[in-house]
Amino acid sequence: MSGAAPAPAPGGDAAPPPAVRLVRVCRDFGAGEGRVRALDDVTLEVPAGQCVAVLGRSGSGKSTLLNLVAGIDRPTSGEVWVAGRALAALDDDALTRLRRETVGTVYQFFNLLPTLSARENVALPALLAGGREREVLARADALLEEVGLAHRRHARPHTLSGGEMQRVALARALVHRPAVILADEPTGNLDTRSAAQVLALLAALGRGHGATVLLVTHSEEAAAIASRRVEMRDGRIVSDRPRP
Repeated sequence: MSGAAPAPAPGGDAAPPPAVRLVRVCRDFGAGEGRVRALDDVTLEVPAGQCVAVLGRSGSGKSTLLNLVAGIDRPTSGEVWVAGRALAALDDDALTRLRRETVGTVYQFFNLLPTLSARENVALPALLAGGREREVLARADALLEEVGLAHRRHARPHTLSGGEMQRVALARALVHRPAVILADEPTGNLDTRSAAQVLALLAALGRGHGATVLLVTHSEEAAAIASRRVEMRDGRIVSDRPRP
């Protein structure tokens, strides 16, 4: 597998690389008769700045795809690129830096640290990446303002509602100015009203911060925020089209 960058477009300046690029990716789990193919020859390109929803039932391969893009897992075969970088060329330390500097992730279960305030949870990824504390905390405050939680910045997660915790998680995903936001069923634990608020914020923040959004969901309501929908079944992409 080559670590070289994609070839420039013929004539003129090189086209910017896709924010996310998968080329004939397969991912197998197990071995022998127990082997399961979770992704089967998946090719996908997501241009910078686009919001894409990846839909499918449980077991369709959508979460496996997200883990490969995040560099948490590696493909059995094929190539995965993020922000112009071939993940196969990166060792574990470089993948960790990629996640800290280039990718922001929003999870279904929030994953906030219970002993930290909302402000400290938002700031943590940028501090781990080596940001200056004063600047990072100021950015955390600004992001909490954007998600409507400036008044809750000193609150611990156990005092926040599910919708508030997910808004903190959105702010955290943006604190290090990522090129790509990966959202894994971000409204799966929320009531209808909170889910709608979080989805609207995810779309608006992605646009406002110039980030590419890759949203994995089984929900048609969640997919409605995206400009493009990719449907998966049995590890394959079966449909890829702009939102109607």
